[in-house]
Amino acid sequence: MGEYKVKLNDKKLQAVKELKDKFGSYKGFIFTDFRGLTVEQITKLRRELRKLNAEYKVVKNNFARIAFQEMSQPDVSSYLTGPTAIAMANEESTQVAKSLLEFAKETSVKVKGGLVEGKVFDGQQIVLFSKLPSRVELLASLMGTMRAPVQNLVYAMNGVTTKLVRTLQAVAEKKAS
Repeated sequence: MGEYKVKLNDKKLQAVKELKDKFGSYKGFIFTDFRGLTVEQITKLRRELRKLNAEYKVVKNNFARIAFQEMSQPDVSSYLTGPTAIAMANEESTQVAKSLLEFAKETSVKVKGGLVEGKVFDGQQIVLFSKLPSRVELLASLMGTMRAPVQNLVYAMNGVTTKLVRTLQAVAEKKAS
């Protein structure tokens, strides 16, 4: 009996390589079921995500699974079933998740799960993840907290000089009368 050989298709290998190259430039991946969307709706979603420096791509599940395995990422094969599109985020994965969930309220998109910076999240965890403040919001909060003591010092010092000026004005008015 002859030996069984696996023949590798160059087109499929190239498709996996392209996916792996594309995935390598992103930090967050949110897996969605896009069944029932029209071309206009997908185009609108892609436009919204581009504003957030993200991309929305329909993928072949097997190719994506192989690409993630070759990148030594955690197993996400349970999210790569049925029609799958992946929202890929560079920096603000929370903003991308918020945008996807807002879009899902109006359409038939279903969030299956996600892979954010090496951690796997299911659909419910992505909903909770989307409620976290973004990096910009956290920095603004931190800056407000850091600025508060200095601002209070300025108000206190300004209050002393204002009180002094009012006292001098009252003394001047009393002497004038």
